[in-house]
Amino acid sequence: MSSILDLEIFVRTADSGSISAAARTLELTPAAASIALKRLETRLGIRLFARSTRSMRLTEEGRRYLESVRLALAALAEGEQALKPQTQGLSGVLQLAAPSDFGRNVLLPWLDDFKRQHPNIQLQLLLNDRHSDLFRETVDVALRFGVPSDSTLVALPILPGHRRVACASPDYLARHGTPKTPADLGEHSALLYLRNGRPYNCWRFSRQHEVLEVEVRGDYLTDDGEVARRWALAGHGIAYKAWLDVAADVQAGRLVTLFDDWQGESVPFNLLCPHRVQVSERVKVLQAFLQERCHALCV
Repeated sequence: MSSILDLEIFVRTADSGSISAAARTLELTPAAASIALKRLETRLGIRLFARSTRSMRLTEEGRRYLESVRLALAALAEGEQALKPQTQGLSGVLQLAAPSDFGRNVLLPWLDDFKRQHPNIQLQLLLNDRHSDLFRETVDVALRFGVPSDSTLVALPILPGHRRVACASPDYLARHGTPKTPADLGEHSALLYLRNGRPYNCWRFSRQHEVLEVEVRGDYLTDDGEVARRWALAGHGIAYKAWLDVAADVQAGRLVTLFDDWQGESVPFNLLCPHRVQVSERVKVLQAFLQERCHALCV
């Protein structure tokens, strides 16, 4: 049986790509960490890392083993947490990925409140619009809009009925007029962003039993959701955004929603975990916290 320390060194070396960096985080010497990795490889009878004079990377066997080790260490940490008196509150590391726009403009102040409520939790936040690979990256959970493309992921609902909205600044509408129906979007400048590497230029709306897909065009294209929102605020065109991203702007009058008798595309908002075992008490508390905040924002 491998020691917990050997497994910790393995995970941290995989995450950092450096034995020295892993050793520093555990307050060990690089020599001691290197010996621990060799000991683990000897016991397993495989090479976990392909090494050169300048770099090291996981082997295919190492990548497969890393997932199991992460789960094992997470289960041990959760077991230790369960033994602590309830008065000590939640503790441990919570690694979270979130979309850039929602993360910077909505989530950050919320996490400040969450940290004040649970001061012993260590937060690690990754913000980008690229879907993190939860099986390979150092992320416990991820906030995502839309139906998960991977059916093996565990989806914890935050806002199941969430949708996109078409919106623009009052300045843009004053200069270019307000489209009356989604079909009018063809006469306007759309603020486009990339989804899965392609421009998302087919916007979907529904009303009762009627469904309308509108092909839009525009001079602005980005791979960052926050940039699309800023372009909308600057009056460059019409955006088709998740309601959570623009709710505060609409409520403050900085943006105006369009076609209120139509519904935008359904994009359920979920907290995703790679495995049921990683739905820790920390994750459950975060889910309840986010549900409360999101529902309050959408009122």
